[in-house]
This record gives sequence, C-alpha cells and structure tokens, in this order.
Amino acid sequence: MSNIRKIAELANVSITTVSRVLNNHPYVAEEKRKAVLDIIKQLNYTPNINAIHLAKGHTGIVGVVVPNMTLPYFSAVVDGISNKAMKHDYKLMIYQTKYEREKEIEALEMLKKKQVDGLIIISRKVEWSLIESYSEYGPILICEDRESKKISTISINHYEGFAIGMNYLREKGHKRVGCCLSRLEGSNSKRRIQAYYDFGEKFEMDVREQWIFKGCLFIEDGRRVIEQLKKMPESPTALLVASDYVAAGVMTSCNEYGVKVPTDLAFIGFDNHPLAEALHITTIEHPIVELGSRALAKIHSVLHEAEAPSQSQLPLKLIERKTV
Repeated sequence: MSNIRKIAELANVSITTVSRVLNNHPYVAEEKRKAVLDIIKQLNYTPNINAIHLAKGHTGIVGVVVPNMTLPYFSAVVDGISNKAMKHDYKLMIYQTKYEREKEIEALEMLKKKQVDGLIIISRKVEWSLIESYSEYGPILICEDRESKKISTISINHYEGFAIGMNYLREKGHKRVGCCLSRLEGSNSKRRIQAYYDFGEKFEMDVREQWIFKGCLFIEDGRRVIEQLKKMPESPTALLVASDYVAAGVMTSCNEYGVKVPTDLAFIGFDNHPLAEALHITTIEHPIVELGSRALAKIHSVLHEAEAPSQSQLPLKLIERKTV
C-alpha cells in the first residue's frame, strides 16, 4: 500500500485514482491516468497481481485438468480451449495429472482458494461426488457424458460412436470383431464396451473378452495388438480402435507382419486425426477441437452471464477410407 500512496502523492491524485488506473478502470480522466502512468514508470513499480485479483474478485485464469498432453486427443481438446480462451482474454493453467488422484484434488483446491476462476476437467480419476462438492467455489465443466445439476458437461456419445463402427463392420460382412481401448475403468471406455457387447448380442456377432485390448494409447500399442493377434488360434477379422494414433500403429505393423488391410484385418479408428487421413484410415470423426472451444465458452457463460450448469453432446461422423 505504501507504494500506491507514494504514486498518489507524486502524481497529485488520490489512492483510489491510482487503484483505478492499475485496474484499467475506464472512468479516469486522461490527464490523471497519464500522470499516474508516468510516475509508475519512473518508480519502476510492479503491481501485486494477487492483490489486483483479490480486488477484482476474479483472476482471469481457467484451470485445465488433463491426464497427458502428449496424446493427440487431449492436446486437441486443449487446443480448442486455448483458441476460445484467447478470444475471451483468459489465461490457462494446465494441470497434467497422469491420472493421479492427488493431482486432480490439487486442481480442485486451486478453485477453492480462488487461484483460478473455473475448472475444465478433460478426463479424471477422482470420484464424481468429490468434484461436485467443489462446485460451490466456481464453475466446473467435465468432458464426460453424465447428468448433473451442479456441474456442466460436454461430451461425445461414445456408445453411439462404437455402435456406428460395429454397424459399419457388420454391413461389410464382419462377424468377429475386437476392440482397442485405453483405460477400461474410464466412463467413456465403459460405454464403448457396453456398445460392443450390446451390438454383438443384437446381431449375433462374435465378440469376446479376450479380443478387448486394453492400455492402448500410443502408436507402439498398435504393434502390441498385432503381435497378440498373430499368436491367437482364432482372431477377429476387424477391430474398433478407440484412437487414430493407435490405429496408425496397427496399420504400420500390419505392413511389417504381412497382414493385408482390409482383406486379412479391417479396422476403424476414432477422432479423424490428420494421421488417419495421411494413412487412409477409416475413422469416426469426433469434433475434438470444437469440444474444447465449447467447454471454455460454457465456463465463460457461467462466470459472466450467470448461466446454470448444463449438459450437451457433439455429433459423430463416419469417414470412409481404405481400412475396411
């Protein structure tokens, strides 16, 4: 406060005027604003940003909880969030959690301590009830298909996505179908598995637990899947691969092991990543960047327009290429 008093004294204005200039308040006479800014420059004064945030009641910062920034899906969502954040003049604070519960709670505590204005959780491990208990401290949005009166959600219907893929493979004559997923305990993976079994039962397709390949996140996991398929006495003729990144690994490994695509093995990726286009991989397009953009827009609306939490979903689209 002594620095502000000094500035006010030298500029011959009130402390309130100095505070308004520091907070970029519009209702300050131009000559007084100039006098204050000149003194600030002379003194090389740096305002206490925490004090400014406290005075304003907001930080202009949105927290983003993301398990792994190296994965294309998550980085694309963050890209969408970042694009919209720039438009609304927000800064982002990224929490890369590696699905560690304690790290996710740290992010929630930042919201409670008013160090961020809102929180976007792209994927989580911490229980839903705990997240809801933090909703009183600021807006929270989760990229997940779930109903809630306290938390906004925006999602892609992963059940529908797998159903689209299963139906397309069925129409192409495939009866034995496997799938590649990341975390089996994740809510999105659970919906995909449900669609896998539901569709298999409805149309008498051969779907088996041993044909569900878990832990599929990276290109090298596609190689692992092909190596496992080669060892099976009976293997699926088609795969639903929940990431184009992994599907790219399947494609390159098929070439290496002499597996003909789509004659010996057909597969569908998800996301419509540029890599899928380059390798001509049939995929289910997820508007991932748009999902991130809408997530930030919702946080902004709750903060500035007092919107209530809400749930929304984005559409999916089959992109036919050469792997089926």
